[in-house]
Amino acid sequence: MPDTTAAATIICRCEDVTLEEIRAQIAAGRHTIDEIKRLTRCGMGPCQGRTCRTLVAGEIARAVGVDVAEEALPTFRPPLKPVKLGVLLAEENDGA
Repeated sequence: MPDTTAAATIICRCEDVTLEEIRAQIAAGRHTIDEIKRLTRCGMGPCQGRTCRTLVAGEIARAVGVDVAEEALPTFRPPLKPVKLGVLLAEENDGA
């Protein structure tokens, strides 16, 4: 009997992705963090994968039978910070 409690465990809190969803992607042949990230949005929330990246890498490594250190790291994007348009307009007007 499968452990439904573990399957319902949230792996990515930012995007609300469960362990069950991650395992389904791995079972479907997605064996890189980037593939799983693109299909589930796991790691695309405000924390940019700081919490879930290692959990996903561990699941992939366990399923494929390799060491976690061998798992390819995902593509990183620089962190973004929202800026109010008024700030940009003020800078534009100051430089004019």
